[in-house]
Amino acid sequence: MSVVIRLARAGTKKRPVYHVVVADSRYPRDGRFIERLGHFNPLLPKDNEARLKLDIDKVKSWMAKGAQPSDRVARFLDAAGVKKREARNNPEKAVPRKERKARAEAAAKSA
Repeated sequence: MSVVIRLARAGTKKRPVYHVVVADSRYPRDGRFIERLGHFNPLLPKDNEARLKLDIDKVKSWMAKGAQPSDRVARFLDAAGVKKREARNNPEKAVPRKERKARAEAAAKSA
């Protein structure tokens, strides 16, 4: 059973609020979860303290048990200083699609 720390959407239409939960990775996003660790309100300003509330002790204990944070939760934990998030590198992202396709064809012809 792989356990993940992720966001579960709550709130109303066009007014989202997210719960930070620990869940089995096979469960649906808003479905069953094991434990709630905090909440995130993206509508509040970034400097507002109530925008993100996390129980850091519970997060650390779940990570010690092997729970993997999702990308967004990993950003929150990096900002809180709990877990360092590795930088991503995708050099193909900056290349326009047509040029990328032309390069792949040229490489195939030369090989």
